[in-house]
Amino acid sequence: MANPTATLETSLGTFKVELYTDKMPVTAGNFVNLARSGFYDGLHFHRVINKFMLQFGCPHSRDPNSRRAGTGDSPNGTIQDEHPADAKLSNEPGTLSMANTGRPNSGSCQFFVNTVHNAYLDWFTAGQSKHPVFGKVIEGMDVVHAIEKTPTDGNDRPRTPVQMIRVTVTD
Repeated sequence: MANPTATLETSLGTFKVELYTDKMPVTAGNFVNLARSGFYDGLHFHRVINKFMLQFGCPHSRDPNSRRAGTGDSPNGTIQDEHPADAKLSNEPGTLSMANTGRPNSGSCQFFVNTVHNAYLDWFTAGQSKHPVFGKVIEGMDVVHAIEKTPTDGNDRPRTPVQMIRVTVTD
């Protein structure tokens, strides 16, 4: 059975990702459930760092000027860390990774798209991933790079807000 795909329609264009539900069922499944509920629709990218990543998914980012953007969790709470032995996927360009607070089991609704190879975000020596990869951009990296190059303020927030209009998941 093929992995689902998600189409992410933003104010700067659309990109499509494969979600690794086969290797990362908890993390990718969490994203699928939130997307299908409409949770991500209307939110804004709240952290964009050129030559690093774009972060998205905080419920407080509905208001792109909210000082709380980047601090919120899903209405479903947090999820368990997921570190399958057969899914040591590296944070390469175009991969989606679960954001967390650095504490165990603190991932929730926020994720980021790597725009360069961020190998130092991969797994600890014990084999545990700091930021588990759960998908990859398969179309529209030009849109990802356009978002990446958006001018930001001193807090890495886009000066001109970049909105996620809609996320659609297809099996």
